Amino acid sequence: MAFRINLPPATRILLISLLSLSFLYNVARWRLLDNSARLTSPSPVTLVPYLPLVPSQFFLYPWTLLTATFVEQNIFTVVLNAVTIFYGGKYLERAWGSREFGKFILIVALIPNIVAIPIYLLWWTVTGDELRGLTQICGGVSLQASFLVAFKQLVPEHTVTILKGLVKMRVKHFPAFFLLLNTLSGIILGTDTAAVLSWLGLLASWTYLRFYKYQPDLSSTATSSHGIKGDASETFAFACFFPDVIQPPIAFVADKIYAVLVSLRMCTPFSAEDIASGNEQALARGQAGLPNLLNNGRGASGLRGMGRREEAERRRALALKALDQRLQAATAGRPQAQPSASSQPASGQPQTMAPTVSSGQSMLGETNYTPDNA
Repeated sequence: MAFRINLPPATRILLISLLSLSFLYNVARWRLLDNSARLTSPSPVTLVPYLPLVPSQFFLYPWTLLTATFVEQNIFTVVLNAVTIFYGGKYLERAWGSREFGKFILIVALIPNIVAIPIYLLWWTVTGDELRGLTQICGGVSLQASFLVAFKQLVPEHTVTILKGLVKMRVKHFPAFFLLLNTLSGIILGTDTAAVLSWLGLLASWTYLRFYKYQPDLSSTATSSHGIKGDASETFAFACFFPDVIQPPIAFVADKIYAVLVSLRMCTPFSAEDIASGNEQALARGQAGLPNLLNNGRGASGLRGMGRREEAERRRALALKALDQRLQAATAGRPQAQPSASSQPASGQPQTMAPTVSSGQSMLGETNYTPDNA
């Protein structure tokens, strides 16, 4: 039997794009390096401007705004990004559906690259370093940052164990740790492109998930509803991505920016009802136990199946309540036998009261209690 890898369609397309575009880019770069080696004065910069994004030349190659995300420059980053797409993309596509996942990928691939262009052009203008305008912006760092943001929203309390329990970290701490590593690497090792893309990827994905993406309403059984727009839960606020010590100043700055965006009508302000509903949805997601990253058995029905289970539980409770009411009505309609005089205790003897059973428990049967005579 032939070996088959069960991958959703959008994840499969992303993997093929990554492998094919990275292969074409490195072949083209090796050819340019080989040709420059034969020249007496080779150029210090070898550009392949039609696959990665070059800020000063993106007008000539506008498609690089999308292709640059799937171009890697070495085998290590190819493997890292492939693993990210294989596991993370498969998980998110099955949780959200192919259409919503594809929309998410399009946003987090385009917006960071678009915003990076003026950053590097301004850097070139301020420093006068022409190489900043010729920087080849490429790689899936923005995708990796956006996947971590999505995991923080879906399974924030899930703990990842590495090296047989030596290293343990909750999913909600991954985005801040990822930003820290890329920022330090950009300052110390000069990998400024990865640092810029990590921040832009986190901001783009968080903004989309926070204000625009429709989330499934876990408290409703309606199947025709689009769900709830955005995620107003307090645990998904921007300051919650960072350690508790630095959350107050970050929250202050984020609130000011949010107020400006609301005044410009770029964001819709959350009401108290939206925040309360968002907190309920976050609690429901935490109690649901979404499928594991490596679990192929539970597919895209993870969230929808949980809603069906809740609906079935509510219907079962209503059915039991209706049955209880019918049994109570039937019991109340029976004639009650009057006690005879012989059954009354003789005077001077202590009366012993039998324990009573509430009418709501009559559906479970009765137990007659007869005390022992002294």
